[in-house]
Amino acid sequence: MQTAILFSVKKKHYIQTLIEQGEHLKLDFKFEIAEAPKIARSLVAFANTEGGKLLVGVKDNGVIKGVQSNEEYYMLEHAAQSFCKPEVAFRSKEWIVEGKKVLEVSIDKSSDRPHKAPDNKRNFKAYIRVADENVLANGVQMKVWKRLNDNSNINLIYSETESLLLKYLKTNGHISIATFCKLADISKYRAEQLLADLIVMEVIDMRIVEKSASFHLKEE
Repeated sequence: MQTAILFSVKKKHYIQTLIEQGEHLKLDFKFEIAEAPKIARSLVAFANTEGGKLLVGVKDNGVIKGVQSNEEYYMLEHAAQSFCKPEVAFRSKEWIVEGKKVLEVSIDKSSDRPHKAPDNKRNFKAYIRVADENVLANGVQMKVWKRLNDNSNINLIYSETESLLLKYLKTNGHISIATFCKLADISKYRAEQLLADLIVMEVIDMRIVEKSASFHLKEE
């Protein structure tokens, strides 16, 4: 007679499955919320990019330490209302994991971009999410948002400059702003305008790696 041996496998908590992903474009860990201006940069970065989640009470290495007090929620609310321009909406939920409280904060991609938050000098700047970091939005991104918010048609005539750019991209695959300025002998401001127009028209894409931007022909 055979005896069946049953093994009980404890299901992982939802928050633990998130933590196992590590920090990435749409997930950030915060041990605590101590400064409203600082957490505001995380809120606007998610809202300006693809949305995402903050797990408060979790260290950068994924260790759960727990939320220390209810003041952290109020600090978060204060950051969203007073240090995000315009205000960033969020949803939050408390979880008990390993006997400790974790605050899950969800931010949607905003249709009201760009949102701005104060930098270290208290100047309001737009931030975006790149991999697992919050970085300043560059001039091209700011001009893309402006074009989209203007809600007006872009009448782009392919002059020698645009033709030169597209030919370069077909041959080399990508280009930086500095290289484009040199190639076309134009100012940085003019280069950013042209690149922003082409992004809005879905001719090219911008990719940012370690705070450095490059531009590519949009894949069909």
